[in-house]
Amino acid sequence: MYKKYSMLLEKYHKTTYQVSKDTGIAQSIFSYWKSGRSNPKTDKLKILADYFKVTIEYFLEE
Repeated sequence: MYKKYSMLLEKYHKTTYQVSKDTGIAQSIFSYWKSGRSNPKTDKLKILADYFKVTIEYFLEE
């Protein structure tokens, strides 16, 4: 999931800080996802999907 998120950051020229500020998702949560300490919950995926104008399924596909 984090790989897809990283690709979207690059595509839209965003930083995790900007996404965190715009969505209200704490930067530490992105860090946990990146390190594999936790997986995103559906509500956070929905927020990101809406933000980047993709479907939730986009993040779940391999």
